[in-house]
Amino acid sequence: METTHKASDVFGISRDLPLNYVSRQSADDFFIENLTRDKHLVIYGSSKQGKTSLRKHCLNNDDYIVVHCSNKWTISEIHSAILKKAGFEVTQSTSKTVSGKSKIFAKIKTTFWGSGAEGGAEAERQHSEQKTTQPLELDPEDVNDIINGLNQIEFNRYILLEDFHYLSTETQKDFSVALKAFHEESPYCFIIIGVWLEENRLTVYNGDLTGRVVSIDADKWQDTELRQVISDGEAMLNVSFSDGFKNHLLENCFQSVYIVQESCYQCCQRHGINNTQSELVTIGSEQDASEIVENVVNQQTGRFNSFITQFSDGFQTTELQMHKWLLHPVLTGNIANLRAGIRYSDIRSDLKTYHPLGKDLNPGNITQALQSTASLQAKKEIKPIILDYDQTNLRLNVVDTGFSDYNGFWGV
Repeated sequence: METTHKASDVFGISRDLPLNYVSRQSADDFFIENLTRDKHLVIYGSSKQGKTSLRKHCLNNDDYIVVHCSNKWTISEIHSAILKKAGFEVTQSTSKTVSGKSKIFAKIKTTFWGSGAEGGAEAERQHSEQKTTQPLELDPEDVNDIINGLNQIEFNRYILLEDFHYLSTETQKDFSVALKAFHEESPYCFIIIGVWLEENRLTVYNGDLTGRVVSIDADKWQDTELRQVISDGEAMLNVSFSDGFKNHLLENCFQSVYIVQESCYQCCQRHGINNTQSELVTIGSEQDASEIVENVVNQQTGRFNSFITQFSDGFQTTELQMHKWLLHPVLTGNIANLRAGIRYSDIRSDLKTYHPLGKDLNPGNITQALQSTASLQAKKEIKPIILDYDQTNLRLNVVDTGFSDYNGFWGV
């Protein structure tokens, strides 16, 4: 009996790994090659380009623990979250650190099997011996204390930090310093996932990480890879999208796997395809592709309009209104330039032309506003973020492909 699949399990965006997941040499193969090199790994790319799916595809669930970062966290809270995920119960101590902040009690209450200590699956818990010891009193800011705590339970998984871009710039810098200590003083390796297009983000924050971190670009999708996403899905549902549909979709998706997946799903819905067909069915037309791609992008109209409003307001009301004016070259630029990233020199030229202060505008104000683009969006809880500034290459990048293609913005 042939396997039957739901269209929603093949195309579209879901919590689980899509059935038509395509492995890429530039991402999956490179990621796997570097897993055993005892280095920290950074998976970066635009929103909805497959970063989380990449690690789900390449790793087993019991290979790692996952910590989802918050925009309100300091390095102390990152460290505490890691300990909790590793199997500790963390409470506040009355003792103070040298800096005057509270220490924490980390109580080991985890399960053991073999020679290692793990959180483990429930089935494994039932066959293991529980061990509880006296709490460790730790300084949550001190990476050496965190390493010591993990050593106590013989921790042996990867530590995966999702949404690293939501952390404040200061916290990202602090943790970049801690990463060097984790690399030199422990066997623990981190996998960091963030929405940005800058290959060397962490080494910019801490030059000592050079050679200790490997970056994996999850943003790039070749046309051949996107065509395989479509063809694998076609085979699972026993459908065939017309050449006109596929060609128009691939010409107008801006290499976004999200737009491809969602457009194929909506085409299936439009033609009544909810699961695998008993006989091969041909669906879709160039007109379908044109209407559906526009619809997929316009589904996010409310979110994009909200972003413009909130980003324009900045952190607070100021005379210069720098974040509002930073949007000017974005909203008036052409799509090709947005996809390539807007150069600092072009932003500065634009603002000196259109900002009320004109040529008297201090370049330092421009730089400061650019460097705070991600932290502002984190504070405003704009998820996923839309703009990110690459401090290495001095470019303002659109990291949400749908924003570039949103026709409603042009002419603002």
